[in-house]
Amino acid sequence: MITVRPPESIFTVDGRIEHGTFHGRWHFSFDMYRDPEHTHFGPLRVFNDDTLSPGAVWPLHPHREIEVVTYCASGEFRHEDEHGKGGILRKGWVQHTTVGTGLFHSEINNRPDEPMRFIQMWFFPDQPGLSPSVEQKALKREERTDRLLPLVSNHHPEALRIHADAEVLCAFLTSGHEVVHLLRDGHGVYLYVLEGGPVAVNGQALPALGAAKLTDEPQIRIAARNDAELLLVIVGLGRASR
Repeated sequence: MITVRPPESIFTVDGRIEHGTFHGRWHFSFDMYRDPEHTHFGPLRVFNDDTLSPGAVWPLHPHREIEVVTYCASGEFRHEDEHGKGGILRKGWVQHTTVGTGLFHSEINNRPDEPMRFIQMWFFPDQPGLSPSVEQKALKREERTDRLLPLVSNHHPEALRIHADAEVLCAFLTSGHEVVHLLRDGHGVYLYVLEGGPVAVNGQALPALGAAKLTDEPQIRIAARNDAELLLVIVGLGRASR
């Protein structure tokens, strides 16, 4: 089954933060956004597409017992935490954080002269009480061109590891190209068109900033009608999947 979420159906919010503003597109219930139809998808708890104005900072704030994956969609993202750990991400780079027993962290637009856009995903961990850690990976666009590139996965040796039954993949598909990914039993996909498109997902059209949730499908087939940047989250559906 495929459930398409058109761009206009996804919650949007604007607000002020330290040294600037943010614009958010939040896919699941988060902060003041409450939607009983979109609370999580398997272990995927949060999928936020946020843009920070030049120099803007989300100040240090605490979290516990989550696995965080951050993907930089444009500009320069900078992460800082209470232990002085973090790093800079550029477009197409990825970071994984195990928050575990607790961590204060901050998301920062590292550039004073241009906006920064990042996708942040939170996952329920597969065990409590993990020690906090941060790791990241730099990637080139050609590595994800016309293929699905695993960013975070426990099944691919080149990907970052995660304490959850989850994988995050990315792709830059050029017009006319198609990719196919076989799905393991009991797993679903959350697909997001970051920019470009439209694409066809198992035959259904999906425009820029649209999302699709796939369950009980043996595979996902994505065909690019125009150049498109994509993120895919593959999750086990042992938890309630609505």
